[in-house]
Amino acid sequence: MMKSQVALLYVLIIMSEGSAQSLKPRRSVSFSDVNLKLFKEPDFDGLSSMLVREDIGLLFIGARGKVITLSLDDITEKTSETEWMVSSGEKSECIVKGKSIEDCENYITTLHTLNDGRIFTCGTRAFKPLCTHLLFKGGNVTMETTTQDGRGRAPFNPHEEFATMMNENTLYSAVSVDFMGKRNIFLKTGRNYLSTEDKASWFNDPIMISINVAEIRKSSKNKDDDNLFVFFTETAVEERRSNLRLSRIARVCKSDLGGFTISEKKWTSFLKARLDCPFGDTGSLSLVQDVFLLKDKNNATESLFYATFASSPEPSSTCSQSAVCAYKVSDIQQVFRGNLLDEIIPGGWVKYMGKENFAYPRSCINDEMRANGVKTSFNIPENVLLFAKNHPLMEGAVTPITGRPLLVWSAAQFSRIVVDKVTSLDGQQHIIMLISNSK
Repeated sequence: MMKSQVALLYVLIIMSEGSAQSLKPRRSVSFSDVNLKLFKEPDFDGLSSMLVREDIGLLFIGARGKVITLSLDDITEKTSETEWMVSSGEKSECIVKGKSIEDCENYITTLHTLNDGRIFTCGTRAFKPLCTHLLFKGGNVTMETTTQDGRGRAPFNPHEEFATMMNENTLYSAVSVDFMGKRNIFLKTGRNYLSTEDKASWFNDPIMISINVAEIRKSSKNKDDDNLFVFFTETAVEERRSNLRLSRIARVCKSDLGGFTISEKKWTSFLKARLDCPFGDTGSLSLVQDVFLLKDKNNATESLFYATFASSPEPSSTCSQSAVCAYKVSDIQQVFRGNLLDEIIPGGWVKYMGKENFAYPRSCINDEMRANGVKTSFNIPENVLLFAKNHPLMEGAVTPITGRPLLVWSAAQFSRIVVDKVTSLDGQQHIIMLISNSK
């Protein structure tokens, strides 16, 4: 993660007609063909996080033991450097516990802007994650002296894949919360603390990818609650094959407050489904690498998730491929309104055939539920909460809008993706995908 070389592919796909023919790349440009400005500095390594602050014209970069800022007008220009190192004692203690000298540094992994302009900042801190705030005033960047425990807000291990999102000064994180990296949770911190249950049916050796929010309520006639989506891969609990990893999408309701007695301080609306992107050899599996939400300003349910995938071929296969698939929020919602799976024996999951057909949490709280006295998750009956706790897995899978990938590429592993919609001079709208492939 910290020393990888990155190449960029520039791919333009026309979506105006929505036909299969329109989904062919119009242009691809290699990183080496583009005249880009490059920031260089001796002894600069451990790049772990980045944050763009257009309001002050700066790019914040978290690295090993420091945060630097670059000018957005010219990223070759460093405007500040703020050190955040570990003490020799902290490093020694970390090494005694079996970690390497390099990993027992402080890697700045989390940077998020708060409503008051401060930057919430966390580092791995020699496997004892810690958080503080950066301040920007008078052209200078300084660090607050007060700190807070970073457990659940940043990873212990600088190599760990994790995800965080700041929304309305509330931090959402999908990260491990122990030294060994064995206990992974999806956590909400802020005014109301919530976490996932410690059950393999919720998370089973996951690799966290991305967290996004879909602001459903603004455009919903029934004032449905906003949705939070977590993308990850994990070892499947419902498959007979051992160690089979699948791509997943989980959904919780943003206004979830947990239960009053059952599921206290736990998500009551957690559901997950398989995320499919069919490509590659027969029998190969595609694992999600990164996700970007292209929002529809008029209707959140028309927003699209664009995700990169890498094939996980069978041992007999010699072909490695990557792909991009797109998913509409309304289609995802439909899957989460569907049938649930039931674990009838350990490891044996079948379609739930019972009589219970609770609206919640298949649907988040809306005006219809509010009219019946369900204002918050505290009003959900205990039997519904217990049922939801033991039935997090959907029967249906989330499939791409075209039924297949928008783009398939051989001999390259797609990693990050950013998507934008632009209007050309002839008035047509185009989707631009910026994709990186790590070597």
